[in-house]
Amino acid sequence: MTRFLTGLMTLRRGAWEMLASGLIALGVVMMMQPFSMAAYSWSFAVTLTGTILFMIVGKFPE
Repeated sequence: MTRFLTGLMTLRRGAWEMLASGLIALGVVMMMQPFSMAAYSWSFAVTLTGTILFMIVGKFPE
């Protein structure tokens, strides 16, 4: 856990890619669930944020 947080603080690609992938996965799950309209409404924004973050993080050093 501390290595993950250190990676986030030092702007390294590994930890940020994991965070961006998690946001994309969360957005897809929010989009496919049938229970909450609020979660469905926010799903596109969460997926888009994760995708943009993933594209930006691709420029970070390893």
